[in-house]
Amino acid sequence: MAGASKQRAKRQPIDDANSAQASGHHDAEGSAYGRPSDTSVGRVDGNSEPRPRGPQYDNSNGPNRNPNEEPEGVIVDSRRLADTLGVTGYAVVHNNKAGIAGDLPKRGPLNNQGRAIKVGLNMFQVAMLPRKKIYQYDVLIGKGDEKRGTVRAVWDSKKLKSELGPGWIFDGVRLAWALTERPNVNILIDMDEERGRPPRVGRDNNIRVTLKCTNIVHFDSLTAYLNRQADFDNSCLEAISFIDHLMREHPSRTYTMIKKSFFSRGQIRKNLGGGVEAFKGVFSSLRMVRGIDSPCLAINVDVANGTFFTASGLLDSMVQACGCRNAADLSNVFNNSKNHWKKSDLYKTLKRFRKLRIIVNHRGTDEQYTINDFLDKDVTTFRFEQKTFDESGNQTSSTMTTLQSYFRTKYQINPVPGFPIVELTKKGTVLPLECCKILQNQRYPFKLNDTQTRDMIGFAVQPPKQRWEAVQHGLDMLEWDKDPFHKNFGFKISPQRTEVTARLLPAPNILFQNAKIDANKASGGQWRIDKMKFLTPNTRPLVAWGVCVVDPRGAGDKAAAENFFKNFVQIYATSHGGNVASKEPAFVAGNSKKGGEMITEVWNSTGNKFKQKPQIIFFVVPNKNSDTYLRIKKSCEIRYGIPSQVLQSAHVMKNQAQYISNVCMKVNAKLGGSTCKASGSIMAKIGPSHMKLPTMIMGADVSHVAPGAPGQSVAAITMSINRDCTRYAAQCASNGQRVEIISTANIRNLCGKMFKMWSELVGNGQYPKRIYYIRDGVSEGQYSHVLDQEVRDMQEVMHTLNPKADTKFTVIIASKRHHIRFFPTQGDRNGNPYPGTLVETGCTHPFEFDFYLAAHAAIKGTTRPIHYHVLKNDCEMRSEELQQMIFEHSFQYARATTAVSLHPAVYYAHLASNRSKAHEDKAELSSGKKELMKKQTSASGSGSAPTDLYEILPMKGDLNIDSGMWYI
Repeated sequence: MAGASKQRAKRQPIDDANSAQASGHHDAEGSAYGRPSDTSVGRVDGNSEPRPRGPQYDNSNGPNRNPNEEPEGVIVDSRRLADTLGVTGYAVVHNNKAGIAGDLPKRGPLNNQGRAIKVGLNMFQVAMLPRKKIYQYDVLIGKGDEKRGTVRAVWDSKKLKSELGPGWIFDGVRLAWALTERPNVNILIDMDEERGRPPRVGRDNNIRVTLKCTNIVHFDSLTAYLNRQADFDNSCLEAISFIDHLMREHPSRTYTMIKKSFFSRGQIRKNLGGGVEAFKGVFSSLRMVRGIDSPCLAINVDVANGTFFTASGLLDSMVQACGCRNAADLSNVFNNSKNHWKKSDLYKTLKRFRKLRIIVNHRGTDEQYTINDFLDKDVTTFRFEQKTFDESGNQTSSTMTTLQSYFRTKYQINPVPGFPIVELTKKGTVLPLECCKILQNQRYPFKLNDTQTRDMIGFAVQPPKQRWEAVQHGLDMLEWDKDPFHKNFGFKISPQRTEVTARLLPAPNILFQNAKIDANKASGGQWRIDKMKFLTPNTRPLVAWGVCVVDPRGAGDKAAAENFFKNFVQIYATSHGGNVASKEPAFVAGNSKKGGEMITEVWNSTGNKFKQKPQIIFFVVPNKNSDTYLRIKKSCEIRYGIPSQVLQSAHVMKNQAQYISNVCMKVNAKLGGSTCKASGSIMAKIGPSHMKLPTMIMGADVSHVAPGAPGQSVAAITMSINRDCTRYAAQCASNGQRVEIISTANIRNLCGKMFKMWSELVGNGQYPKRIYYIRDGVSEGQYSHVLDQEVRDMQEVMHTLNPKADTKFTVIIASKRHHIRFFPTQGDRNGNPYPGTLVETGCTHPFEFDFYLAAHAAIKGTTRPIHYHVLKNDCEMRSEELQQMIFEHSFQYARATTAVSLHPAVYYAHLASNRSKAHEDKAELSSGKKELMKKQTSASGSGSAPTDLYEILPMKGDLNIDSGMWYI
């Protein structure tokens, strides 16, 4: 360091004194999947139990492993490969071969109903697998517990590259691959020397690297598995893991990698506001699929949309994130927040910037650091002891100074006061905001606000033509034909997308009470219900009902509401067959500031007018205030046990017939009716016994709070409560923090109630012979848990209720979270597939029972088909019967005049789990004064810290609310 003295300080600014540390066999034609001969590849029995992969499962490979000992087995993180392995592969890897892997239903013949159509998929087949010997190495960097950035820096060091030579692939954790066999590598890397820094006395920065060749990757076992000559085993996993890392090695060096997606801050981006911007990137994933001619490997490529912190000055981003007009406005907010800093809204917002990497250049060169925290002091109030040392290291002086004075003297920079200062992860280091710039390509992992969400949807949604262009842009990013690692290892991917023969399933007729919509009209996935009487009207005549106009602005609001509900009565009763006994509801003006007491007032007024318990209450609200909405739902459903209907005043003022019909569908369902029923001619042919046996359809979903946010996950289970499966009851319960599998306690409690309800309302005292359980939201790695826990618990509940019951289950996973898209040769006017497009090849598992179905017509963007995967089929449903049933039931969604993408049982579960947020047991959503006082007394006397884990309260016990579609 130049100069005769050093300046040191506890929690000091960045200064020079602190700068340190910062061989497979193939056929003669060269096919990637040539069928091996009996002599070249024996049948792999797969009976040896594979070991779970990853250091978390194997202590011998942990941080304290002796580098001189041979590692036990391979270390492969199979969790990121769950969608590649399929249910069978994942179960085998995790020692569950005898469980789910052995019991999976077999794929039947392809569906031949409807008509054949040509569909392109965003799938690209692997044309050639490596033929060279690939050596796998166990890598240990340091003690095995170094940070990821350190591990990568050591691997990329000049000394290690010189030692190993080119062409190596590293997984960033513990595995490496190469075409050369090397004896044990044991080398010491001086990271100070690598970074051009002088050595520091007593503070060496040496990290030892050891590599041991532990395995040779074999592709013959994987080829044999795809050719049905072998079971899935460790060798297959090792081959798949290698290909996965081979595919991402080159793009990860060029782009920002997030899981299986790659992003670059290029021209295709959008400013979402609040210091956040959106990028388009490319997603790629290796899959084992049922190819056109035979099983094979293929790559799923799709557009990826990600949110990132805007690369700008930290102060500018903070102004935007806090919703301030300018820097002066932010300064005022800071001054008003300092006295309660850690609890202030400003600090909670700024916490999002923690762990962000920043660039600083106040010393003339760019340096990278990481934000640790924001302090409640500015550059004039933060003081530290500035010490001066001579060349021998002896202290010569000590003075107290401010951060502002220090920067003025040291760097001729005059930091502006009035803003929080930045504390870095580098111990004892602080900076003014003006010196910091956010490094680009850093993911924004938090929930977007409403405006950002709207803009993000607009950015992400693309019609098929533009989406395919984005896929092609992603292919250009990946550059498979130029990838040096692909060439080095002999791996090729076809540049041509997969084209398959799909089926367009026949649409059903849609039956109403007085008419039907012909299948030809319904095939487009949309229809009108003008003057169509609902299939079944409300079971109880509508007698006692009220209307609360919330925060009315004058007499005009009440008059508009009166006119609206006159038309509502006319349309519901006359056009749609609703049973309305009282034409005029009780009208009440409500004050939202009263919270739950407002609902009590309208409840009392309605009950007094009709001299009986209200059946439903309507609320006309002036805006989309979520607190008002949640209070309304909580009071009506938890405190009073009745459904409610919230309407936007803007729609009430317009008083349009189509909107009123949409409201009628919801109200009719909440009061016990059904909108319509699908009736197709094809089911009588392919499933003559369909629904003749007592059958229940169940759906389930678990909703979670945003990542990093407090709160419990909520499990919702729905159950059909009539023979036609047009009505579904729903029950919800808290399910722990971000726990996807529904707990045994919840299954016993919720299913116990619902099975009894079905027996009473549908089964005439009997229980169902068949249950179709459709589960949403679980990943491939959790499929076995659905069977081993949820279904097992349901079977136990059924056995407890009726020991003689022989109820059979068919279990289906419905997944929206995938990247498969259809690009039909002849689609609708937007280029999307027509409703009923079924794909069973090209993107499905080679052997397991799964399929992709696009049941709906996309209003905007590109249709996302639903992936259905059958895990259990004790009901012995044929594939064509199951596929047609799901498609036809998509036309029975109670609150829409369109076919929906998901089976309604699952769709309703999703609605119910999200709606039950209103049922959380917290004071700010109190349903009335008594409940609020009770909570305040409890909180003040408990002596414990408040918790954000609120339980879901049960709805007031009433069969009408329990069996009603309160969530719709």
